[in-house]
Amino acid sequence: MISTPHGDVPTPMFFPVGTMATVKTLSPSELHNANAKLVLGNTYHLNQHPGVNIIKQAGGLSAFMGWDGPTFTDSGGFQVFSLAPTRKITENGVEFRSVYDGSLINFTPQSVYEIQRDIGADIIVALDECPPYPSTFEEVKRATEQSNRWAVKFMDHWRVGNTKAEHYQAAYLVIQGGVFEELRLQASDFIASLDPPGFCIGGVSVGEPKEDMLNVVELCCNQLPDEKPRHVLGVGTPRDILDSIEVGADTFDCVMPTRNGRNGQAFTSNGVINLNNSRLKIEFDALDQSCNCYTCKNFSRAYLHHLTMAKEFLGMRLLSLHNITYFIHLVDEARNAIISKDYIEWKSGIIKEWLS
Repeated sequence: MISTPHGDVPTPMFFPVGTMATVKTLSPSELHNANAKLVLGNTYHLNQHPGVNIIKQAGGLSAFMGWDGPTFTDSGGFQVFSLAPTRKITENGVEFRSVYDGSLINFTPQSVYEIQRDIGADIIVALDECPPYPSTFEEVKRATEQSNRWAVKFMDHWRVGNTKAEHYQAAYLVIQGGVFEELRLQASDFIASLDPPGFCIGGVSVGEPKEDMLNVVELCCNQLPDEKPRHVLGVGTPRDILDSIEVGADTFDCVMPTRNGRNGQAFTSNGVINLNNSRLKIEFDALDQSCNCYTCKNFSRAYLHHLTMAKEFLGMRLLSLHNITYFIHLVDEARNAIISKDYIEWKSGIIKEWLS
């Protein structure tokens, strides 16, 4: 269990991504009905639009977006990765061009803390450098060591600034190291020595093979203290999440449920369904008969196929709502299986259902 000023978050937990202070197409009440406990916002994008001062004046991210639960903001470090053509990395931080207006942006460990402090999220993340896959050992070593030095600066600033914040914010530090076991172990030990409230396992699901991703998550979880939460950034598919839970990960975020939903793909207890498939036009059963979400209780596959083919916004909303509900419910059931001490058997049954 993770306790925050805006409520408790049971673990393991999947939480939806609300990049721009909104989970695309869904309202806060719909997220509550899906049993969401926490929402993630993107520091880089929120800093650009609407701007930190507006969010602060509104009373913080939760109040601004009409969400009465906890929030989590990432560091903007993924933009260091995704905006590689326009970036310049130095010892002090990273400089790059805004995707909105082309203006020059400087992120430092200190400024990233201050932005997130003013946004008012319950969990905030240190600036890091995520090396692409594939990269050489030396390239990943340099990026990992840079992330470690930034983590020190972020923690120093957090320890001073958190006493001035309107409410307590838990600082999470990011573990990098690519697919190299030596670097991951070194980074895990170093980051743990800084004694943050929680950890993020970064640099996964960036193109590496699935087995390498799981190996990295397991290595880091085995090396980190059990009493502190371990969040896996940007992961992933339902199978990725279940495998990561098995090796010790606690929380997850990913845009996949809403992004794929907007493109006509649904995750169900019987596997993935593509609503663009023409065979669905005469299937009048529920999308997933094991699901109690609004979509599955009220609409047929045929109707959802029609909305998808017509590119109606309602179809995007209904599939996004179902997918978010499915991901959250799946991880809720994983938690119950852990409590019942039959997780491995339960997981095996879930996988068999996907393949049936």
